[in-house]
Amino acid sequence: MSTTTTTHYPASTRTEQVETRTLCVLVDNEPGVLARVIGLFSGRGYNIDSLTVSETEHEKHLSRITIVTRGTPMVLEQIKNQLDRLVPVHRVVDITMAGPSIQRELAMVKVRGKDEHRMEALRLADAFRARVIDATTESFVFEITGASEKIESFINLMLPVGLVEVSRTGIVAIARGPEAMLSRA
Repeated sequence: MSTTTTTHYPASTRTEQVETRTLCVLVDNEPGVLARVIGLFSGRGYNIDSLTVSETEHEKHLSRITIVTRGTPMVLEQIKNQLDRLVPVHRVVDITMAGPSIQRELAMVKVRGKDEHRMEALRLADAFRARVIDATTESFVFEITGASEKIESFINLMLPVGLVEVSRTGIVAIARGPEAMLSRA
């Protein structure tokens, strides 16, 4: 995806690539920290495509916030630097650029269906390795995990079958290899 930046000077028109990045932010687990992180984004007009947060180290009272955002490389570097300067932030890692990583999402997908639609929903769920976590005579709730693209494909295929509702967790990510987030440079 690219955007064109136009100025009043004709020679200054240029095209910049908009990239999607996944940032992992290690923060103190205390009230107001998430609001401060989100405030940084909203105050500067940055968009958050996905956000997950959970305590990851209970003894140290640390939480991990995983943020998926988009922007030009310069904007993304600004976001990372501004996050790094927030007081409750211990570490910011651009997991997209740090090396090999694993990114996954979980979704619960409710589908209404009878007769042939019911069988088609089960067939598609099996093909996508989605689990049935609730079933009635008129509907299913499927649980599916994987890359966001896989989940999008599953949802799109369920639309004509009888998609009712979708609830998604947002992306979680972790670097591959033996080191912890705190030990990476």
